[in-house]
Amino acid sequence: MKPQAMRQGVVVFGSLNMDLVARVPRMPRPGETLTGESLLVNPGGKGANQAVACALQGARVQMVGRVGDDDFADQLRAALDSRRVDHTGVGSTPGQSTGVAMIMVDSSGQNCITVIPGANASVTVADADLLRTHLERSAMLLLQLEVPLDSVVRAAAVARQAGCTVLLNPAPAQLLPPELWRSIDILVVNESEASLLSGMPLVTRSNAGEAANLLRRSGPGDVLVTLGEQGVVWSSGAGTQHFVAQPVVAVDTTAAGDTFIGAFAALRAEGRGMAEAIRHAIRAAAICVTRVGAQASMPSRADVLRETFPNPP
Repeated sequence: MKPQAMRQGVVVFGSLNMDLVARVPRMPRPGETLTGESLLVNPGGKGANQAVACALQGARVQMVGRVGDDDFADQLRAALDSRRVDHTGVGSTPGQSTGVAMIMVDSSGQNCITVIPGANASVTVADADLLRTHLERSAMLLLQLEVPLDSVVRAAAVARQAGCTVLLNPAPAQLLPPELWRSIDILVVNESEASLLSGMPLVTRSNAGEAANLLRRSGPGDVLVTLGEQGVVWSSGAGTQHFVAQPVVAVDTTAAGDTFIGAFAALRAEGRGMAEAIRHAIRAAAICVTRVGAQASMPSRADVLRETFPNPP
Protein backbone atom coordinates (compact mmCIF):
# COMPACT_ATOMS: atom_id res chain seq x y z
CA MET A 1 0.00 0.00 0.00
CA LYS A 2 1.38 3.40 -0.96
CA PRO A 3 1.82 6.08 1.73
CA GLN A 4 -0.76 8.87 1.38
CA ALA A 5 1.91 11.39 0.37
CA MET A 6 2.90 9.23 -2.63
CA ARG A 7 -0.64 8.71 -3.94
CA GLN A 8 -2.00 10.50 -6.98
CA GLY A 9 -5.32 10.75 -8.72
CA VAL A 10 -8.97 10.49 -7.82
CA VAL A 11 -11.50 7.65 -8.06
CA VAL A 12 -15.16 8.59 -8.50
CA PHE A 13 -17.77 5.97 -7.59
CA GLY A 14 -21.21 7.12 -8.60
CA SER A 15 -23.82 8.00 -11.18
CA LEU A 16 -23.80 8.73 -14.89
CA ASN A 17 -26.85 10.40 -16.45
CA MET A 18 -27.85 12.08 -19.65
CA ASP A 19 -29.24 15.52 -18.76
CA LEU A 20 -32.18 16.91 -20.72
CA VAL A 21 -32.10 20.62 -19.90
CA ALA A 22 -35.15 22.75 -20.75
CA ARG A 23 -34.88 26.52 -20.51
CA VAL A 24 -38.15 28.03 -19.26
CA PRO A 25 -39.17 31.61 -18.47
CA ARG A 26 -40.35 30.44 -15.02
CA MET A 27 -41.17 27.18 -13.27
CA PRO A 28 -44.63 25.83 -14.24
CA ARG A 29 -47.34 25.58 -11.62
CA PRO A 30 -48.94 22.17 -10.88
CA GLY A 31 -51.10 21.11 -13.83
CA GLU A 32 -49.82 23.92 -16.06
CA THR A 33 -48.39 23.44 -19.56
CA LEU A 34 -45.67 25.99 -20.19
CA THR A 35 -43.87 26.71 -23.47
CA GLY A 36 -40.12 26.32 -23.07
CA GLU A 37 -37.38 28.26 -24.82
CA SER A 38 -34.78 25.61 -25.68
CA LEU A 39 -33.59 22.05 -25.01
CA LEU A 40 -30.00 20.97 -24.35
CA VAL A 41 -28.97 17.30 -24.20
CA ASN A 42 -25.85 17.20 -22.07
CA PRO A 43 -23.83 14.46 -20.30
CA GLY A 44 -24.32 14.58 -16.54
CA GLY A 45 -24.89 12.61 -13.36
CA LYS A 46 -23.28 13.75 -10.11
CA GLY A 47 -20.59 11.08 -10.30
CA ALA A 48 -19.61 11.76 -13.91
CA ASN A 49 -19.89 15.51 -13.37
CA GLN A 50 -17.46 15.42 -10.48
CA ALA A 51 -15.12 13.17 -12.45
CA VAL A 52 -15.07 15.60 -15.39
CA ALA A 53 -14.69 18.65 -13.13
CA CYS A 54 -11.75 16.96 -11.44
CA ALA A 55 -10.08 15.98 -14.73
CA LEU A 56 -10.49 19.51 -16.10
CA GLN A 57 -8.35 20.72 -13.20
CA GLY A 58 -5.55 18.35 -14.19
CA ALA A 59 -6.17 15.30 -12.01
CA ARG A 60 -5.88 11.68 -13.14
CA VAL A 61 -9.43 10.35 -12.71
CA GLN A 62 -10.97 6.87 -12.70
CA MET A 63 -14.79 6.72 -13.04
CA VAL A 64 -16.65 3.68 -11.70
CA GLY A 65 -20.39 3.17 -12.19
CA ARG A 66 -23.00 1.73 -14.55
CA VAL A 67 -24.84 2.70 -17.73
CA GLY A 68 -27.55 0.93 -19.73
CA ASP A 69 -27.36 -0.64 -23.18
CA ASP A 70 -28.71 2.33 -25.16
CA ASP A 71 -27.36 5.20 -27.23
CA PHE A 72 -27.02 7.43 -24.18
CA ALA A 73 -24.43 4.98 -22.77
CA ASP A 74 -22.18 5.42 -25.80
CA GLN A 75 -22.55 9.18 -25.63
CA LEU A 76 -21.63 9.28 -21.94
CA ARG A 77 -18.51 7.19 -22.50
CA ALA A 78 -17.51 9.42 -25.40
CA ALA A 79 -17.93 12.47 -23.18
CA LEU A 80 -15.63 10.96 -20.55
CA ASP A 81 -13.10 10.12 -23.26
CA SER A 82 -13.11 13.73 -24.42
CA ARG A 83 -12.11 14.85 -20.90
CA ARG A 84 -9.52 12.08 -20.47
CA VAL A 85 -11.45 10.33 -17.70
CA ASP A 86 -10.66 6.61 -17.46
CA HIS A 87 -14.04 4.82 -17.70
CA THR A 88 -12.86 1.20 -17.82
CA GLY A 89 -14.69 0.84 -14.50
CA VAL A 90 -18.05 1.84 -16.01
CA GLY A 91 -20.07 -1.31 -16.66
CA SER A 92 -23.17 -1.94 -18.77
CA THR A 93 -26.39 -3.34 -17.32
CA PRO A 94 -28.38 -5.26 -19.97
CA GLY A 95 -32.07 -4.47 -20.14
CA GLN A 96 -31.70 -1.18 -18.26
CA SER A 97 -31.82 2.36 -19.59
CA THR A 98 -29.00 4.73 -18.86
CA GLY A 99 -29.83 7.21 -16.11
CA VAL A 100 -31.59 10.40 -17.19
CA ALA A 101 -32.06 13.76 -15.45
CA MET A 102 -34.82 16.09 -16.61
CA ILE A 103 -33.87 19.65 -15.68
CA MET A 104 -35.78 22.90 -15.96
CA VAL A 105 -33.79 26.14 -15.66
CA ASP A 106 -35.66 29.42 -15.27
CA SER A 107 -34.70 32.96 -16.30
CA SER A 108 -32.98 33.60 -12.96
CA GLY A 109 -30.70 30.57 -13.37
CA GLN A 110 -32.41 28.44 -10.71
CA ASN A 111 -33.17 24.82 -11.55
CA CYS A 112 -35.63 22.01 -10.79
CA ILE A 113 -34.46 18.43 -11.43
CA THR A 114 -36.12 15.01 -11.74
CA VAL A 115 -33.76 12.02 -11.93
CA ILE A 116 -34.63 8.59 -13.38
CA PRO A 117 -31.82 6.36 -12.04
CA GLY A 118 -31.94 3.61 -14.68
CA ALA A 119 -28.70 1.58 -14.59
CA ASN A 120 -27.39 3.66 -11.68
CA ALA A 121 -29.78 1.69 -9.47
CA SER A 122 -28.02 -1.54 -10.45
CA VAL A 123 -24.65 -0.53 -8.96
CA THR A 124 -23.83 -3.20 -6.35
CA VAL A 125 -21.64 -3.92 -3.36
CA ALA A 126 -19.62 -6.17 -5.68
CA ASP A 127 -18.87 -3.13 -7.85
CA ALA A 128 -17.58 -1.37 -4.74
CA ASP A 129 -15.34 -4.31 -3.85
CA LEU A 130 -13.63 -4.01 -7.23
CA LEU A 131 -12.40 -0.53 -6.28
CA ARG A 132 -9.64 -1.74 -3.98
CA THR A 133 -6.84 -1.90 -6.57
CA HIS A 134 -7.61 1.63 -7.79
CA LEU A 135 -7.91 3.03 -4.27
CA GLU A 136 -4.57 1.67 -3.07
CA ARG A 137 -2.77 4.00 -5.48
CA SER A 138 -5.18 6.98 -5.43
CA ALA A 139 -5.30 9.99 -3.16
CA MET A 140 -9.07 10.37 -2.87
CA LEU A 141 -12.41 8.63 -3.41
CA LEU A 142 -15.41 10.80 -4.30
CA LEU A 143 -18.87 9.50 -3.37
CA GLN A 144 -22.43 10.78 -3.82
CA LEU A 145 -25.86 9.22 -3.21
CA GLU A 146 -27.25 8.69 -6.73
CA VAL A 147 -26.34 4.98 -6.57
CA PRO A 148 -27.64 2.49 -3.95
CA LEU A 149 -26.64 3.41 -0.42
CA ASP A 150 -25.30 -0.05 0.46
CA SER A 151 -22.79 0.20 -2.39
CA VAL A 152 -21.69 3.66 -1.19
CA VAL A 153 -21.22 2.34 2.35
CA ARG A 154 -19.10 -0.53 1.04
CA ALA A 155 -17.03 1.73 -1.24
CA ALA A 156 -16.23 4.04 1.68
CA ALA A 157 -15.20 1.09 3.85
CA VAL A 158 -12.95 -0.31 1.11
CA ALA A 159 -11.33 3.11 0.70
CA ARG A 160 -10.73 3.41 4.43
CA GLN A 161 -9.10 -0.03 4.48
CA ALA A 162 -6.94 0.99 1.51
CA GLY A 163 -5.79 4.18 3.23
CA CYS A 164 -7.51 6.45 0.69
CA THR A 165 -9.17 9.72 1.72
CA VAL A 166 -12.98 9.57 1.44
CA LEU A 167 -15.01 12.61 0.38
CA LEU A 168 -18.80 12.28 0.52
CA ASN A 169 -21.27 14.64 -1.10
CA PRO A 170 -24.59 13.36 0.38
CA ALA A 171 -26.82 14.26 -2.55
CA PRO A 172 -29.66 13.65 -3.04
CA ALA A 173 -29.96 14.32 0.68
CA GLN A 174 -30.82 11.43 2.98
CA LEU A 175 -29.92 10.28 6.46
CA LEU A 176 -26.68 8.29 6.69
CA PRO A 177 -26.01 5.05 8.59
CA PRO A 178 -23.39 5.13 11.37
CA GLU A 179 -21.00 2.87 9.44
CA LEU A 180 -20.82 5.41 6.61
CA TRP A 181 -20.24 8.32 8.96
CA ARG A 182 -17.24 6.45 10.40
CA SER A 183 -15.60 6.17 6.97
CA ILE A 184 -15.91 9.82 5.88
CA ASP A 185 -12.85 12.09 5.99
CA ILE A 186 -14.35 15.11 4.20
CA LEU A 187 -18.07 15.94 4.02
CA VAL A 188 -19.30 18.53 1.49
CA VAL A 189 -22.92 19.66 1.91
CA ASN A 190 -25.16 22.49 0.74
CA GLU A 191 -27.64 24.27 3.01
CA SER A 192 -30.47 21.74 2.66
CA GLU A 193 -28.19 18.74 3.11
CA ALA A 194 -26.57 20.37 6.15
CA SER A 195 -30.03 21.01 7.62
CA LEU A 196 -31.21 17.42 7.18
CA LEU A 197 -28.04 15.82 8.53
CA SER A 198 -27.50 18.22 11.43
CA GLY A 199 -31.14 18.38 12.50
CA MET A 200 -31.12 22.19 12.34
CA PRO A 201 -34.37 23.50 10.78
CA LEU A 202 -32.65 26.09 8.59
CA VAL A 203 -28.96 26.48 7.73
CA THR A 204 -27.81 29.93 6.57
CA ARG A 205 -24.57 31.89 6.51
CA SER A 206 -25.15 32.92 10.15
CA ASN A 207 -25.31 29.38 11.54
CA ALA A 208 -23.47 27.28 8.92
CA GLY A 209 -20.45 27.03 11.21
CA GLU A 210 -22.60 25.62 13.99
CA ALA A 211 -24.12 23.07 11.59
CA ALA A 212 -20.69 22.07 10.30
CA ASN A 213 -19.39 21.59 13.82
CA LEU A 214 -22.36 19.36 14.64
CA LEU A 215 -21.67 17.25 11.54
CA ARG A 216 -18.01 16.86 12.46
CA ARG A 217 -19.06 15.18 15.70
CA SER A 218 -20.45 12.30 13.63
CA GLY A 219 -17.03 11.44 12.20
CA PRO A 220 -15.66 13.61 9.36
CA GLY A 221 -12.45 15.48 10.12
CA ASP A 222 -13.45 18.29 7.75
CA VAL A 223 -16.90 19.60 6.81
CA LEU A 224 -17.53 22.12 4.03
CA VAL A 225 -20.92 23.85 3.80
CA THR A 226 -21.46 25.46 0.39
CA LEU A 227 -23.76 28.48 0.51
CA GLY A 228 -24.00 29.61 -3.11
CA GLU A 229 -23.49 33.35 -3.36
CA GLN A 230 -22.75 33.43 0.39
CA GLY A 231 -19.56 31.42 -0.06
CA VAL A 232 -18.29 28.37 1.84
CA VAL A 233 -17.85 27.55 5.52
CA TRP A 234 -15.11 25.08 6.49
CA SER A 235 -15.06 23.39 9.89
CA SER A 236 -12.03 21.42 11.06
CA GLY A 237 -10.25 20.56 14.28
CA ALA A 238 -8.56 23.95 14.07
CA GLY A 239 -11.85 25.89 14.05
CA THR A 240 -14.26 27.39 11.53
CA GLN A 241 -13.43 29.62 8.55
CA HIS A 242 -15.62 31.43 6.02
CA PHE A 243 -14.62 31.90 2.38
CA VAL A 244 -16.45 34.52 0.31
CA ALA A 245 -17.98 33.73 -3.07
CA GLN A 246 -16.96 35.41 -6.31
CA PRO A 247 -19.59 37.93 -7.50
CA VAL A 248 -21.06 36.76 -10.82
CA VAL A 249 -24.42 36.84 -12.61
CA ALA A 250 -25.74 33.25 -12.56
CA VAL A 251 -27.12 31.83 -15.80
CA ASP A 252 -27.44 28.16 -14.80
CA THR A 253 -26.55 26.71 -11.38
CA THR A 254 -27.01 23.06 -12.44
CA ALA A 255 -23.44 21.81 -11.99
CA ALA A 256 -22.04 24.39 -9.57
CA GLY A 257 -21.78 21.99 -6.63
CA ASP A 258 -20.18 19.23 -8.70
CA THR A 259 -17.71 21.71 -10.19
CA PHE A 260 -16.76 22.89 -6.71
CA ILE A 261 -16.21 19.34 -5.46
CA GLY A 262 -14.24 18.20 -8.50
CA ALA A 263 -11.97 21.24 -8.46
CA PHE A 264 -11.45 20.95 -4.70
CA ALA A 265 -10.61 17.24 -4.95
CA ALA A 266 -8.16 17.79 -7.80
CA LEU A 267 -6.10 20.26 -5.80
CA ARG A 268 -6.20 18.18 -2.63
CA ALA A 269 -5.11 15.09 -4.61
CA GLU A 270 -2.00 16.93 -5.76
CA GLY A 271 -1.17 17.93 -2.19
CA ARG A 272 -2.46 21.52 -2.03
CA GLY A 273 -3.73 22.82 1.29
CA MET A 274 -7.40 22.94 2.25
CA ALA A 275 -7.73 26.73 2.07
CA GLU A 276 -6.06 26.93 -1.33
CA ALA A 277 -8.22 24.10 -2.66
CA ILE A 278 -11.42 25.76 -1.37
CA ARG A 279 -10.58 29.13 -2.92
CA HIS A 280 -9.72 27.52 -6.25
CA ALA A 281 -12.96 25.50 -6.18
CA ILE A 282 -15.02 28.64 -5.46
CA ARG A 283 -13.51 30.30 -8.52
CA ALA A 284 -14.26 27.25 -10.68
CA ALA A 285 -17.89 27.12 -9.49
CA ALA A 286 -18.31 30.85 -10.12
CA ILE A 287 -17.28 30.40 -13.76
CA CYS A 288 -19.56 27.37 -14.08
CA VAL A 289 -22.74 29.25 -13.15
CA THR A 290 -22.14 31.82 -15.90
CA ARG A 291 -22.49 29.04 -18.52
CA VAL A 292 -25.33 26.72 -19.56
CA GLY A 293 -25.31 22.95 -18.99
CA ALA A 294 -23.62 20.49 -16.66
CA GLN A 295 -20.29 19.17 -17.96
CA ALA A 296 -20.37 21.67 -20.82
CA SER A 297 -20.31 24.55 -18.31
CA MET A 298 -17.27 23.37 -16.35
CA PRO A 299 -14.08 25.41 -16.67
CA SER A 300 -10.58 24.09 -17.28
CA ARG A 301 -7.75 24.87 -14.90
CA ALA A 302 -6.46 27.43 -17.37
CA ASP A 303 -9.90 29.10 -17.34
CA VAL A 304 -9.80 29.34 -13.55
CA LEU A 305 -6.25 30.67 -13.39
CA ARG A 306 -6.74 33.38 -16.00
CA GLU A 307 -10.14 34.61 -14.78
CA THR A 308 -9.73 38.10 -13.32
CA PHE A 309 -11.78 37.70 -10.17
CA PRO A 310 -10.86 39.90 -7.22
CA ASN A 311 -8.97 37.93 -4.61
CA PRO A 312 -11.17 36.97 -1.65
CA PRO A 313 -10.03 38.25 1.74
